Amino acid sequence: MDYENNSYEEKEQREVNERRQKKVQNFHLHIKDDDLAVGENYLEHDNYDDESHKTLNSFSGDDVREQMERNSRHLRKREKREEKRQLKYADLQNRRRFRLIWWSSVALVGIMLSMFLLVGVNDMLAMNRSEENKVTVDIPENPTLSDVSKALWSKGVIKEENFFNFYAIITKNADDFTQGTFEMKTNMDYEAIVNYLQSMSNRTDTIKVTVTEGMNVREIARMLVNKDVIPNAEGFLKLCKSNYFDEDYEFIKNIKNADKRYYKLEGYLFPDTYECYHNEDPKLTITRMLNDYESRIYENQNVEGYKKAINVKKLSKESKYSLQQILTMASIIQAEAANKSDMYKISSILHNRLEANINVGVRKLSLDSTKYYPYRSKKAVPKALRKTFKSKYDTYNILGLPPGPICNPGMEAIMAAIYPDDTDYLYFCHAKDGTPYYASTLSEHNYHLSVVGS
Repeated sequence: MDYENNSYEEKEQREVNERRQKKVQNFHLHIKDDDLAVGENYLEHDNYDDESHKTLNSFSGDDVREQMERNSRHLRKREKREEKRQLKYADLQNRRRFRLIWWSSVALVGIMLSMFLLVGVNDMLAMNRSEENKVTVDIPENPTLSDVSKALWSKGVIKEENFFNFYAIITKNADDFTQGTFEMKTNMDYEAIVNYLQSMSNRTDTIKVTVTEGMNVREIARMLVNKDVIPNAEGFLKLCKSNYFDEDYEFIKNIKNADKRYYKLEGYLFPDTYECYHNEDPKLTITRMLNDYESRIYENQNVEGYKKAINVKKLSKESKYSLQQILTMASIIQAEAANKSDMYKISSILHNRLEANINVGVRKLSLDSTKYYPYRSKKAVPKALRKTFKSKYDTYNILGLPPGPICNPGMEAIMAAIYPDDTDYLYFCHAKDGTPYYASTLSEHNYHLSVVGS
């Protein structure tokens, strides 16, 4: 009986030990209630020995914690490997999606670009605008490329604004457009459109203005503003004082006393009728007038009273005065004379005074037309300056001719300055109706003044 009990207990102990060994192998400590009970019984048994106790304690305490930490590290490594695997998988999926979207986008852009080019090229070559109609296109002041393309599109001259902008940019024409009104055909290709808009001669918003003989630069500027040719007088007058035109016109560059003149270009804005544009650049306006002066003075011209075409520049060489001095005399003649015949008489008086002996007592020209220049009269002088204003052109105060012309003379006055009448007159005056009176002596002149009531 005792033998059987011992066998049973040994068997039970072996089972307990096996369970414990499994727990050690799995790095877990699971002690069940029934195991504790068996243990308690076992401890009470006479056959309990120290070796069994050592086996029980071999998986407890520090050894167990160390083993559990190793197990925890192992688990973290496995978790990281799993995380990396999942990230790698996700990255692969994202790459596939990105490539799909990228290639789809490339294909879409390619299709859209192809359509853009196809439609744009057709419009560029006017293949989709075969019907010819005439329309009026208004390009605004200081236009941008977008302004131009919108104006053309709104009138049917082009059908593709963006492609026209693209064309203008790659052909370096984006900044070459100016304002104006143009009559255009609707079947023009882009090259023809650009060339047409860049030619000022194609503008239809022209304004005819007439610069009359004797107008000075201030009066011309005011007239141009009133006619809506230029936006303001200040810019025009500033150019008339500047050296801007020196490189293009030798006769302007050769002016030696520009610093003594109120307006460098006075006398060179030739009186004529000009076809200008609405709100144009004053540089263009002045260039037009200087070109006219150059052709009139330096090229052969038909002048009334002369059988052959004449060259004023060559004719001026017959005079003892320079062309600049002749122009200054001509401006005074233009301002003082009542008519054509009077011009040649007054010219003779100027020449006689300039060449008179000092004892004659006419060293100064004493001309009313120069007294308030660059203003026409004392009334025209600004109020703030009126009381103290003294013109440096005033021939009552200076000897000889003024520094430059006082207005812009016509061809007849220029010819009179070159070819004065042969007289001994030194004085002249005019009645209110324009009737001229000439005199060779001061007493005779004073009598004329009493007659005309001056």
